[in-house]
Amino acid sequence: MGRTADAIAEGVAIATAAARLVVKNHILVGTIAEGGVFDIDEYIADAREALRAMAEESEQAEKMLTELRKRARGRHSDSSGTHDYRDRDVRNLKRRAKQSHGVATKLRETMENPEALRVIVEEAREGAWADVRHNLDRRLRVEGMRPDQDPDYDTMREARMQALRLVDLQALSSQQRARRKLKKKQKAAEQEA
Repeated sequence: MGRTADAIAEGVAIATAAARLVVKNHILVGTIAEGGVFDIDEYIADAREALRAMAEESEQAEKMLTELRKRARGRHSDSSGTHDYRDRDVRNLKRRAKQSHGVATKLRETMENPEALRVIVEEAREGAWADVRHNLDRRLRVEGMRPDQDPDYDTMREARMQALRLVDLQALSSQQRARRKLKKKQKAAEQEA
């Protein structure tokens, strides 16, 4: 593989990883936050959309690089900054535009490949589950820890007790008041009916 092929492969790998992250976040929100059920077809559409957005981004980059290359051609003076391209940059700009075109083309091909989309969704599902498992494990380890297992127990006890008084008990009290208020409203509505 040459430099251009390597750059295209790397760009596709990065874009695919980003698409996987988008789908993973959609899975977490859809199944946990919104209480939905995992439906692979729904998330395949999300994967396709994420790839489409990145393909469009690569196409925009190609257009911008082509325009920069046209402006740079024939300019032989010293550049005044990082993006002030000159004739000596034309070859590099052309290669970068070709790479962006290659990334966009590969992403569009992936968008039309149901098996590749399924792989992205399955990897995203595994990533979402790994996040959930890690969070549960961490919470169970911290919340289930016994005083004799925690070397900082005595040092942090006062801070935990203060947090309990100022945060947890206040929140619990607020929830209780809200429940009582809601019950009163429901009772009043039932009596009026």
